[in-house]
Amino acid sequence: MIQPTGIQKKICMLGTFSVGKTSLVRRFVHNEYTEKYQTSMGVKVDEKSVRANDQDLILALWDIYGEDVFQKLQVSYLRGMAGYLLVADGTRRATCDAALALQEKVAAEMRKTAAGKKIPFVFLLNKCDLTDQWEIESDAEKTLEERGWQVLRTSAKTGEHVEEAFLRLATAMTAK
Repeated sequence: MIQPTGIQKKICMLGTFSVGKTSLVRRFVHNEYTEKYQTSMGVKVDEKSVRANDQDLILALWDIYGEDVFQKLQVSYLRGMAGYLLVADGTRRATCDAALALQEKVAAEMRKTAAGKKIPFVFLLNKCDLTDQWEIESDAEKTLEERGWQVLRTSAKTGEHVEEAFLRLATAMTAK
C-alpha cells in the first residue's frame, strides 16, 4: 500500500450532537452516506489526502462527539489543530445558536493556547437537502458572512458542497 505524502494538518469537526459531523466525514473520505444514526464516542480520526495552494496535505479529521448538556468539549482535543469545521443542522435553529457559542469558546481557548494565532474555520449549515424543514434565515447567514465567516450549506446525504467545505478549509490553512 502506498502511504500518502504531504504535510499533515489536524482538522476538528465541532458542533452539537446529531448535526451530521460523522456523516460529513464519511461522505468526504469514503463518498458514502447511511441513514443509520451513529453516535460518536470520544473522538474518531480519519485521514484524506488533498491538494491546496500547490501543497500536498494529509488531513487528519478528528470527529469529536457532539457537545450537549451532559458532555462538554474536551479542550485537549483541540490541541494542535490547524483548522475546524463548525457544523450546525439547518433544520434545528438551536444547533446554530449552540455552534455560535461553541465558536466563541474555541476562539477564546485558541487565544490562550495558540499564542493568539487565528485558527481558520468554515461554518457548515448541514442537511440542506431538507429545505422544506429549514429553520435558519438567510439573514442569519448573511450576518455571519459579514463577520468574515465562510458559510456553506452542505448535505452529507447528497454530497452537496461537502468536498468544497473541506477544500475551502484546507486552502485557508495553507494561505500565506
